[in-house]
Order: sequence, then structure tokens, then C-alpha cells
Amino acid sequence: MIPNFNRRQALALGAGAVTVAVLGASSGPALAKNDSDEAIAKFTGGKTPAQGKVKLDLPEIAENGNTVPMTVTVESPMTEQSHVTDVLILASENPRSGVATFHFSPASGIAEANTRIRLAATQDVIAVAKMNDGSFFMARKQVKVTIGGCGG
Repeated sequence: MIPNFNRRQALALGAGAVTVAVLGASSGPALAKNDSDEAIAKFTGGKTPAQGKVKLDLPEIAENGNTVPMTVTVESPMTEQSHVTDVLILASENPRSGVATFHFSPASGIAEANTRIRLAATQDVIAVAKMNDGSFFMARKQVKVTIGGCGG
């Protein structure tokens, strides 16, 4: 059975659909923005990461945010007794802050990862390392982006 709409009902239904589409599209990224503190808390189980042991190698100025080279290194002997298990990479101003998670084991030899990331705008890139003893370490570096890579 097909409903029978008059002109006013059809216009009201169309205006309602446009309103939902506009509000839905604008509120999605805004809600996701700046969720890096939440992601860190979830990753660490609420513990505060200490500064040190983690090194982020990023350019100070990225001419193009679409492809920014990044290296993250964590000081660790990478033995069964003491090693890095995970490293979380976040970009604080991207629509979704989570960029990557790297997993390590003593067999990795060194706790280092190289990749290219996308950055929407000038922002902090954050690396949080989880050690096998349950401790966490963090580093933060600001990258100035001249051309955004995530729709900017």
C-alpha cells in the first residue's frame, strides 16, 4: 500500500529529510573531533603516561598533510623481561584522532615503526607506548601543516 501525501505533507517530509541530513552531517565530525584524551585513557586504562622513552620523528612543517613521514621509536631492551607491547599514534585535530597502533614483541628486536600519516591541519601528533610491565610512556610533537590531508 502506497501512502497518499498531499503537497504540504510532501514538502514537510522533504524539509525534514534535508534538516536531518544537514544536522547529521555537521554533528558527526564535530563529535569525533579532539577525542585524543579519551583514546589515551582507553588505551592506558586510565593511567597517566610518563614522558620519556618515546621519540617521534616528524617534520616541523609538512607542506602537504596527505603524506607526512613519521618514525616512532621506544627505548627498550626488547627482552622477555622488558619490552614494548603496543604503541598508539594519535593526531589531535584529525576528524578521528586514531592514526595507527603498532604491536611489538621481544622478537621484534627494536621498537620502531616507520610510516606516512595524514594530517588535517596543524596539530599535535601523540605516541603512547605500553610496556610489558603495564607502564606507559608518551611523546608529543606539533606539526605545522600548510595543505590539509583530511578534507582541509
